[in-house]
Amino acid sequence: MRVIAGTSRGRRLSAFAGSDVRPTPDRVREALFSILQSKLGSFAGIRVLDLFAGSGALAIEALSRGADSACLVEQAAESVNLIRENLERCRIGSMANLIKGDAWHVLPTFSAGSFDLVFVDPPYGQGLAGRALVEAESLKLLSADGILCAETGSGESLPETVGQLHRIDQRRYGSIMLNFYSYSPEGLT
Repeated sequence: MRVIAGTSRGRRLSAFAGSDVRPTPDRVREALFSILQSKLGSFAGIRVLDLFAGSGALAIEALSRGADSACLVEQAAESVNLIRENLERCRIGSMANLIKGDAWHVLPTFSAGSFDLVFVDPPYGQGLAGRALVEAESLKLLSADGILCAETGSGESLPETVGQLHRIDQRRYGSIMLNFYSYSPEGLT
């Protein structure tokens, strides 16, 4: 696993051994960030939330591409240690706020409009992505022109609309489904 683009391009990220945690593969991350680039225009100045951060690869990629800051939320101690290692390896730790805690307890601590980009990449098949969508929408965590990207297994389905959040795009990559949401049903230009 490596950083694909930006200031940390090419740096190898530590990953987990075994099959309990499945980091987003490089090819899917590359496609994801290409889609986000086309929707956002630039990562410059954006504020990122990486919920269920795992290895931290999604937030690290966004920071490498110019995001202003990233908040990474992860509960597992092993994952938190791995994220710290990866942030140090990429020399971007000062731009990141790593919170060890349960997502459902951490989310209400953020104020409305806190983030321009939210990554939701929980363990598959447990309904966590859908719950995170509901929580993010009820707390209004996204800025007015923000994007939430929820990664699920391709067999899982998420609703088209959650409150004022509308799915603006959906892409399948093998067994992975990427779902993009914003407040505007037309999406971003």
